[in-house]
Amino acid sequence: MTREDVEHVAMLARLGLSEAEKERFQREMNQILDAFGALQQVETAPGGHPVEPTAHVVPLQNVLRSDEVRPSLPREEVLANAPDTEGEFFKVPRILEE
Repeated sequence: MTREDVEHVAMLARLGLSEAEKERFQREMNQILDAFGALQQVETAPGGHPVEPTAHVVPLQNVLRSDEVRPSLPREEVLANAPDTEGEFFKVPRILEE
């Protein structure tokens, strides 16, 4: 990465960099690019089998129970703990204005 590249990126990001900062960023960006260059040399096809890119290192699987009808609490017992009810429903304060 050249000094002009650093100045161009700084201009795009609307950053005002001092001469020392431009020099430091040029050095640091070149180190980062060198590290990526080293990563490109890593063998990703062990035994001739290409390694597929992944977003997760282990496969994801949802664990869901089967959807079965089963008994639940009686409605009267559930509503007995409610602060306010209206018939067979919970009653809550209105939050929308008309």
